[in-house]
Amino acid sequence: MTVPYNVIEVFSSEEARFGGKPVADAIIDVLRGARIAARCIVSRGQAGYYENGEIASARLEVLSSNLPLKIEVILPAPERDHILPQITEVVADGIVVVEDMRVISHRSRYRLIPRQMLVRDIMASPAVSVTRDRPVADIVRLLLEADFNGVPVVDDENRPVGIITQGDLVRRAQMPLRLGLLGETDHGVVGEFYDRAAAIPAHEVMSSPARTVRDDQQVAQAVDLMRRHSLKRLPAVDAEGRLTGMLTRLDVLRTAVSLPKAEAAVPGVCYVDWEGLPRVRDCMGRETASVTPDTSIDQALRTLDERQVQRLAVVDEDNRLLGLLTDRDILAAIGHRPEGLLRGIIDRLPLPGKRRTAGAITLDTSAGEIMKSDLITVTDDATVEEALRLMVEHSLKRLPVLDENGRYQGMISRNALLRLSTAG
Repeated sequence: MTVPYNVIEVFSSEEARFGGKPVADAIIDVLRGARIAARCIVSRGQAGYYENGEIASARLEVLSSNLPLKIEVILPAPERDHILPQITEVVADGIVVVEDMRVISHRSRYRLIPRQMLVRDIMASPAVSVTRDRPVADIVRLLLEADFNGVPVVDDENRPVGIITQGDLVRRAQMPLRLGLLGETDHGVVGEFYDRAAAIPAHEVMSSPARTVRDDQQVAQAVDLMRRHSLKRLPAVDAEGRLTGMLTRLDVLRTAVSLPKAEAAVPGVCYVDWEGLPRVRDCMGRETASVTPDTSIDQALRTLDERQVQRLAVVDEDNRLLGLLTDRDILAAIGHRPEGLLRGIIDRLPLPGKRRTAGAITLDTSAGEIMKSDLITVTDDATVEEALRLMVEHSLKRLPVLDENGRYQGMISRNALLRLSTAG
C-alpha cells in the first residue's frame, strides 16, 4: 500500500502566543509530543498585511514590525485528524489551511521506515473481519477472493478475540491445499473439504488470544513484534481495543520501497528511501533447497516436504540457476492424471502443521520439463533496496540470488528483508 500525505499551513505572526510561547514554538511542542513522522518548517516573511488593516514590514520607516509567520507541517494523512485539533487550538491568531500533498519520496537516513512512522499511517483500514460463528467454508471463500491469507475474529464490540490464518485452516479444519492452490484445483478432495468446513464455526479453528498492536505505536515496534513471534500480519486496535485496521509484512515492505523515477508523478504516493544500504549478501537467512533438471516429481515432492518449502531452485552441475519448480507447477502438470494419483500428490504437498505422508508417487515427469525459466533474480552485491523493489513490483515472496558468475546462492524472503527494515 502507499501512504497519502497532507500539509497543514498556518499563517500567523511573530506576536502570536499560546500559553506564553510564540505560536511556532507551541506547534513544534505539539509535534514533538505526538511523536509522528512529520516535518515542520517555520518561515518569517519580510512584509505582510493583516485583516485588521495593519501592515507589517522589516523597513525601519514602517512602525509595525510584527512580521508574518508561515508554519508548514507535512505529515502522513492518517495523522491529520489527530494533530489538526491541537494545532487549531494553538493558533488563536491566524489562519489554518489543510491541503493534500503529492509526496514522491520521504527520505530518512539509515532506516527503511522513518522512526516515528505509526502503524495507523500504513495499515489497511478498515480491516476485514469475521464473527466467532462464521462458517469456515465462508471464511475460506472470503480469503480466496481477497489478497491476504488471514483474517481476525471479533466479538460483538469489534474487539479481536482470535485470528484465522492459513496454518489454522490446515491444522484444525484439515484444508488439503494452501489457499494459493485451493481456488485453482477442481478436485473431489476440495469439495469434501468445503462440505466439512460448512459445519465448523470460526471459533473452533482460530488461534486465540489474538496478538494485536496499537494503531498509535511505531511501525518499528510492530515489526519487532512480527519478528519475535514469526507473524505475517497483526490486527491493529485503538485505545479501547477495538479493531481499526490490519498491518501486514507486505504493508511494511511496500512502504519501504523507493519510487522509480518513471513513476515519480503518481499523486498521493509515499515511498521511503534509505541511505547507507547494506547489500543482499548481508541477508544471512536464505532458502538453498535445489534439484537438478532430471529430478523426478516424486523426489521433488520429497524435497519440498523435507524442507517445508513451496519452491525449489533447479540448477545445473555448475550450480547455475536454470529455473524454479513450485508446488503449483507440480499440481498443474499432473492435473490430467488419474484421481488416485492426483489425491496422492495433494497429500504429499507441504503445508504448515500438516502431518507428513509417506509413500512414493510414480511420475515420468522431470523437474526440467515443468519448471519456470523466466525468472526475476538479483545479484548478491545489489542493495537491499534494489531487492525489495523487485519483490514488491513483481509480487514475489522469494527472490533468487546469484553471485557475479551467475551461480545460485539461495533465495531471500520478505521476512529476511523485514529484519532489516527498521535497523539503524
